[in-house]
Amino acid sequence: MINRATWERLDATAEEYRLLAARHPQALVEITLAELAESVQQSNAIENSTLTLDDTERILAGLTPVARRDLREVYETRNLAAVTEDLLRGGEPFTRALMLRWHGMLLAGIRDDVAGRFRRDDEWVRVGGHLGANPAFVPQLVDDAVTRYETDESMSPLERIAWFHCEFEIIHPFVDGNGRIGRVLINKQLQDIGLPPVIVRARNRHLDYYPQLEEYSRKDSSEGMTRLLVLLVLESLHKRIALISSPRFIPLADWARAAGITGASATNKARRQTIPAFRVRDRWMIAEDFA
Repeated sequence: MINRATWERLDATAEEYRLLAARHPQALVEITLAELAESVQQSNAIENSTLTLDDTERILAGLTPVARRDLREVYETRNLAAVTEDLLRGGEPFTRALMLRWHGMLLAGIRDDVAGRFRRDDEWVRVGGHLGANPAFVPQLVDDAVTRYETDESMSPLERIAWFHCEFEIIHPFVDGNGRIGRVLINKQLQDIGLPPVIVRARNRHLDYYPQLEEYSRKDSSEGMTRLLVLLVLESLHKRIALISSPRFIPLADWARAAGITGASATNKARRQTIPAFRVRDRWMIAEDFA
């Protein structure tokens, strides 16, 4: 259960962010574009891509990775970046058609036979012990999820986004690319309510991410996913506020030494977002002037 103090902290931080966004719209665009390679690399890594962040940056710059890499992973990187850039342009409503269009972009040149369409006929999918929905019912299940997301006022906006992500992944509407499209959709939904994009990190996916999907599958509860999403949004807000408002940011370990606390304690505070820390290239940072 997310306590009231956390919701209040989120609301206050989001309001500070919106005031800055009104004054510095281009800065926010540039921050998000600067995150593009990291966002793409992390989402692909969740799906077991072997590409490093350096590899990803080279590919997106039109260069060849230093080490020999699978050609599919190169296509996955370029395609997911194209989908993410399309998201950042904004303007489209949240619909089934948008999901299909982005899926077509994601799998273009990789699986053209299934790109841009839901599973059908005998295209069953299984991830571990989880079996995706019957292909015959996938379109209706997706439409039902979109309708509930748009109309269920019993949940807060972030609770609805977390619920939708869980439901989407349980349906597993595509033959391939479900996780990556699902995480892009999270950021589309955040964009629609005036919040910045988040990066779901690959490193702790077996502790922070997969267990929340499992909780939904077993208990029909998206509370864990909501908790994760709240922390990711707080981190994204803190990062943007710091980059715009503070002259410098420093490694969290340096801040911890100056504050007289252990690195482990500082990292724990960062993970719980009780301090305004954020990650850059998977390293915790904080504004130098944070007291």
